Amino acid sequence: MRRDITTIVFDVLGTLVDEPGGLRAAIEEAGGSPRDSDGLLAVWQRHIDGEQRRIARGERDYVDSGILDREAATLVAQTAGVTDAATVDRLATAAKRLPAWPDSREGIERLAARFRVLGLSNANPESLHALGEHAGLPWHGALSADAVEAYKPSPRVYRLAVEEAGGDPTRVLMVAAHAWDLRGAGAAGMRTAYVPRPAGDPPEDTDAFDGRFPSLAELAEALG
Repeated sequence: MRRDITTIVFDVLGTLVDEPGGLRAAIEEAGGSPRDSDGLLAVWQRHIDGEQRRIARGERDYVDSGILDREAATLVAQTAGVTDAATVDRLATAAKRLPAWPDSREGIERLAARFRVLGLSNANPESLHALGEHAGLPWHGALSADAVEAYKPSPRVYRLAVEEAGGDPTRVLMVAAHAWDLRGAGAAGMRTAYVPRPAGDPPEDTDAFDGRFPSLAELAEALG
């Protein structure tokens, strides 16, 4: 791992917080049956992924993550037979209340003592701020893809992080549990580190990331 890194940029959803687990819990709280929660979660995820791809292809004008989350919550509620408006409203804000993975707080705290640590997320600024507070993430700041009206893995999102970090991508380390995210960061010239999470996107044999670490603790050790 390079020793001249000055800034560490973390993917947030799935890497620092348990997005699937938090959404599943919110769906069950809203009235979805536990035995159906995996299927309802899939409804949510298919909508978000599909609409972000449509936006990337120019088939839909950009809308922020809050709008997509409300659409997904409405679809899930309809599928589950939930009709109470207040319940659907709360479900639509579930992304603000996702739990941190067990090593996230301590790992960021250790790294933030030596590096500038930023989040980089497809979540809109309001959701990202609320999520950081809810999950207790001690980063120096967080960047939303909403600033460039695009979603990762658009190159514009990674350039946003590089510019915030001073403009030299080789001194910026992107950490994620999603190989597709790290490929996008690598294409922008950033250094890359993979940390596995239960619902992440594991690397392929052809992926040449700068490092692969079992946890954030091992990442912090490697960076000294």
